[in-house]
Amino acid sequence: MLRTHFIQDVTPDLDGKEVVLAGWVHNVRDLGGKKFILLRDKSGIGQVVVDKTSPSFEVAKELSQESAIQIKGTVKADKRAPNGVEVSCSELRILSKAKAPLPLDVSDKVKADIEVRLKERLLDLRRQEMQAMIRIQSTAVRTFRETLYKHGFYEIFTPKIIATGTEGGAQLFPVIYFGKEAFLAQSPQLYKELLAGAVERVFEVAPAWRAEESDTPYHLAEFISMDVEMAFADYNDVMKIVEDVIANVLENVARNHQNDLAILNHRLPSITRPIKRVTYEEAIEILQSQGLPTKFGDDIGTPESRVLNKVLEQDLYFITDWPAEARPFYTKRREDNPKISESFDLVYRWLELVSGSSRNHTREVLERELRARGLNPINFEFFLKWFDYGIPPHAGFGMGLQRFMLMLTGLQSVKEVSLFPRDKKRLVP
Repeated sequence: MLRTHFIQDVTPDLDGKEVVLAGWVHNVRDLGGKKFILLRDKSGIGQVVVDKTSPSFEVAKELSQESAIQIKGTVKADKRAPNGVEVSCSELRILSKAKAPLPLDVSDKVKADIEVRLKERLLDLRRQEMQAMIRIQSTAVRTFRETLYKHGFYEIFTPKIIATGTEGGAQLFPVIYFGKEAFLAQSPQLYKELLAGAVERVFEVAPAWRAEESDTPYHLAEFISMDVEMAFADYNDVMKIVEDVIANVLENVARNHQNDLAILNHRLPSITRPIKRVTYEEAIEILQSQGLPTKFGDDIGTPESRVLNKVLEQDLYFITDWPAEARPFYTKRREDNPKISESFDLVYRWLELVSGSSRNHTREVLERELRARGLNPINFEFFLKWFDYGIPPHAGFGMGLQRFMLMLTGLQSVKEVSLFPRDKKRLVP
């Protein structure tokens, strides 16, 4: 039997037609000499009926939840059935029988905590909530790419085994590379800057690694970084790109995923353009007015961002012009006030989604900024040497996909929106 339809394609309009479906047994009920099978495939859940007079009835008795099956049957319109239609089974094959009992209830009748879910992750990913998340994530990444293609960007692929850290510090995973010490890339930052010096507009969607000790709902050791770099531009130009990406993703998810959002019981945030901008100094003043003992140079973390979100009454807002000393060496200082950098964060309520800036584009400035941070320019010669050959002014940003997905799904942890998360205590599955 060759599959002819996905479940979402079986509608009352096909009444009387023969179809072949394949999927997993979501549930089985035995009522009055009939077996009602809830069959699940990538598109949704539909109802299959096996009558006791059918040769497949004996096969149906062997079914267990999450067994992979294939059925042939006739479509029957029935308002009582899910989606207003069911399939009367004439032939049933068990392709792969699942053990019973399951270590995790895919139908969600029995809830499991996050640790059990991540341990039994493949079964967890078959749950409707996780299926909805995966579909939304696919649309988000596709829209990210399509938006940048429309703006004339090229997709790139940068090295993930590197000789030195992007930003210095100790948040690196060392690896042995042909007898030498190397590291997993924290980000594509330095390489995407160089490539902007070749083809002007580039982006990448790829994994990155940070050996942080943080074990919070917002941190991972391995995450998907969505990076953009743009030549002959500054941070104001790339903030417009950020706005376009966010607006297009929200529009496409709202248009194409109403059922998935209903499964997740989530309402997407509203966006007004231009997105509100607050300077770092204005943000500090707001926090001080709310009684927080913050001063210039302090970080604005999650507790402070919660206060800002309450005062600003905005789902999304930029914090711009951060202290230069708080940003990486490649971040450009403002010419009118060198203590301030041409930089920004995009914050969703109290969660940082995007970080970006104008970049330093002269070797002399880069070397000075490296030394100011206790870094040796010699270790960055592979990067610095190219600034002798006409690297133009440029700017860019990075966005963590998993954090972005929290905004799009309403889920509470980046671990939930990582298919197989890697964090401080998790290396399998």
